[in-house]
Amino acid sequence: MTASLALFLAFVIAGMPIAFALGAAALVGLWLLEGAPLRIVASRTFGAIDNFSLLAIPFFILAGELMETGGISHRLVTLARVLVGHVRGGLGNVVLVAMLFFSGISGSTNADAAAVGSVMLPAMKREGYNAGHAGAIVAAAAGMGILVPPCLTMVVYGSITNTSIATLFAAGFLPALVMTAALMLHLRFDALRLGVKSEPRVPWRERGKAVLAAFWALLLPVIIFGGILGGVFTPTEAAVVAVIYTIIIGMMVYREITPSYLLRAFVRTGVTSGVVMLLIGSANIFAWLMTVSGVPAALAAAIAASGAGKPLFMMLSILVFLPLFALLDGLPGMLMIMPVFVPIAQQLGVDLVHYGIVMTTVMGVSLFLPPVGVGLYIVLGLSGATLGETSRYLLPYLATMTAVAAVIAFLPWLVYLVPYLFGLYTPR
Repeated sequence: MTASLALFLAFVIAGMPIAFALGAAALVGLWLLEGAPLRIVASRTFGAIDNFSLLAIPFFILAGELMETGGISHRLVTLARVLVGHVRGGLGNVVLVAMLFFSGISGSTNADAAAVGSVMLPAMKREGYNAGHAGAIVAAAAGMGILVPPCLTMVVYGSITNTSIATLFAAGFLPALVMTAALMLHLRFDALRLGVKSEPRVPWRERGKAVLAAFWALLLPVIIFGGILGGVFTPTEAAVVAVIYTIIIGMMVYREITPSYLLRAFVRTGVTSGVVMLLIGSANIFAWLMTVSGVPAALAAAIAASGAGKPLFMMLSILVFLPLFALLDGLPGMLMIMPVFVPIAQQLGVDLVHYGIVMTTVMGVSLFLPPVGVGLYIVLGLSGATLGETSRYLLPYLATMTAVAAVIAFLPWLVYLVPYLFGLYTPR
């Protein structure tokens, strides 16, 4: 097992794609493991992706692709602007609320950052924000948005751990609102310190017009979550509904999705989905290898021997997830570490719904963690700021978000409350 881990790290440092690095390292580990047939590679790869729940991934990715150009993102940002643009913190609050709206539809953090950032960054620069500060706010908001369902991370986590995806979706709502409130408070202090001005209060008539303009966009999350929580359809079926609805609204109501753009969106979705599925398949081989090598059991025994139990394990999880998810681009890092940490969580009595939300929260921070967070470079490309300029403003926001992640880790009722109210979770 040690040889496989060393080989995996060597492959990653050499620049090999992570899916191939995982698969190749696992293959060498199987070869070194006496009595392990190599046909496990094919069976574990196929078995990992032969899951109905994972069909939600390409459909939510496609919905996010279509919303970037389908008129939905622009209308949601406009609505957020008239609702909270006058609150101290200015356009930063608009970015956060717009991200709440948009993240509740797209399922993809990168799509959230690109869609909201492309609309808000020019507006923020016109209002006097420097490029680094504007980019930092968009990055922090996108990191928060990963908690707003639908979330591809939750789909993958739920599929692998046999945890209810609907319960995970419901569990993300309250932590997302807590994170938003913490960032809004942070923005308020920044506004006082930096002299950031708020926009004039918009008349109620203008707010009504913005709500009407965004009505069809706002109806989509209502349909998705109303259907899931009401038991009308599964999260996978909800993803299909989201795509069909987005195509209809984008082509027939807003008239901003063309057949040529639709074709390009299908191609991009296919490429992205293929990458995700290959990652899941390769990680499943590596997971099996770690399990049969006894890595989770050894770590669990070490933590139990320390006498600290759950508190130490939750803090250790956050400390390990932060750099790992940043270095390995979020989802690959999660797929690699789950076979080790999830069995330990189960042995220590940590609820897997709670643990999944903590993992997702930390991933939102890691994806934008300087200097390696992959989501950060999407924002840098949109803002035109340098890494140093953006990091100066972003690191305090990420510190606030990490503190909220710790709060969620030690106050599990924040995760359980909404699922309990909807009858999706029963306290132990």
